[in-house]
Amino acid sequence: MELTGKIITEFNERGGVSSRTGNEWKAKSFVLEVPGEYPRKLVFDVFGSDRLQAFNIQVGETLTVHFDIDAHEYNGRWFNDIRAFRIDRPQAAPQAAPQFEAPVQAQAAPIDTTPFEAPSATDDLPF
Repeated sequence: MELTGKIITEFNERGGVSSRTGNEWKAKSFVLEVPGEYPRKLVFDVFGSDRLQAFNIQVGETLTVHFDIDAHEYNGRWFNDIRAFRIDRPQAAPQAAPQFEAPVQAQAAPIDTTPFEAPSATDDLPF
């Protein structure tokens, strides 16, 4: 799945040693706000020090986050796990010259300055 939005919060990095494998691990959580009439927020994790360095996520950035959703059980309760596996940054569009010409100003028609004369009685026009 993927969502595009702005990173509004980051949490402290956490880490430890896996009791199953004995390997060290690091993870960090971020909040992504998806714009719209009713903005939605998503908390996701980046797992692994290599991904944390490669993604280099900063608060205020607009990103597309590709993530997996999984659930796990702990002490009879279920929890969702949302992990980012890829981050895309929007490409800045090159600034191109406008593809239109500046409007041409029209020349004003000359103004008739002759004085107004009332129609004569011999005028045969009906109006």
